Amino acid sequence: MKIGVDCHALGKTKTGVARYLANLLKYWEKQNDTEFILYSMENVKNPFNVNSTALYYNFSLPSRAKRDRVDILFLPFYMRPLFCKVETAVAVHDISYLIHPEWFDFYHRIIYRTLGKRAIKKSKFIFVPSEYTKQEILKYFRNKINATKIHVVYLASDERFNDLKDQNKIQEVKQKYKLKDKYFLYVASIFNRRHVLEMIRAFESVLMNSPELSQIQFLISGKNLTNPFQDIDAEIERINKKFNNSIIQIDHLDENNLVNLYQGAEMFLYLSEYEGFGLPPLEAMACGTPVLTTKMTSLREVLGNYPIAVNDPGNVDEIKEKIIKVLSDARLRQEMIDKGLERVKSFSWQKTAEQTYDVLQGSEK
Repeated sequence: MKIGVDCHALGKTKTGVARYLANLLKYWEKQNDTEFILYSMENVKNPFNVNSTALYYNFSLPSRAKRDRVDILFLPFYMRPLFCKVETAVAVHDISYLIHPEWFDFYHRIIYRTLGKRAIKKSKFIFVPSEYTKQEILKYFRNKINATKIHVVYLASDERFNDLKDQNKIQEVKQKYKLKDKYFLYVASIFNRRHVLEMIRAFESVLMNSPELSQIQFLISGKNLTNPFQDIDAEIERINKKFNNSIIQIDHLDENNLVNLYQGAEMFLYLSEYEGFGLPPLEAMACGTPVLTTKMTSLREVLGNYPIAVNDPGNVDEIKEKIIKVLSDARLRQEMIDKGLERVKSFSWQKTAEQTYDVLQGSEK
């Protein structure tokens, strides 16, 4: 069997999609009965010799896959090329662009809707990371697609995320990022649906109302992709004038430091109201770090019977109260750590890769 794989996402910053694909390939390389052909912008040039993702994706990639006579082309990033003459399987991590188009600017709204809807309708297999996303697709595409082609395959945290803490390395990353002894952590792209602005304001309220917690910092890592735009930088600057250097914001963390930053954090905050899965909370739980998130949409499937969650991520007072509760209740913190470590055992990349591979093999039938 011959499976083509679009790998252009691997050349970018380690997004969730890049992490997803990298872990699949790690396990697929052991499959001796299948030929995997990996396509990227480096090894598939377009005729105009222009560095264009659009040209690569819509013209060069499908043309090369057809020439190579692949049995199926695996597309890990939501979309199907416009001019594609081979069978495709697509990973649809969520359909937020259809359910909440207001979260996207005009350009991305058009791209996702055009190529994303095409992928769902025309691909032979659709891989989704949660039962929630499957039901969202079936609800949106009523009677337009067959439910049997949608396969729920859960994601997992990388093996490197664990609770074997090296205090020396944790101290080193604290010094690198100018962190004090205690800090909260948020790591993910900043979208409106993740309520980073509300987290920041709740953090300010914690500092104002709990003097004993005034030395805690908040490290926020993620590019601001809010739409409508939220001036996160201005809010951070305002709070830092009141509480010197209490919030540190950077667009991208060094991947080599991520495990130690998770391990050293007092709490990981991730107040999302919409996710197709939600890898960062799972990674934090794997590192033995208490996670304050929601149980909205797919996060309910990720968290299982986790003991605490925020009901309304738009409510600053609730966020503040639950932050303080987690910090002040030692028994609750330990329960969060224990249940988090137990929960991550339910997921593994090997299982994800094997289930995906088994479905793709059915493309020959």
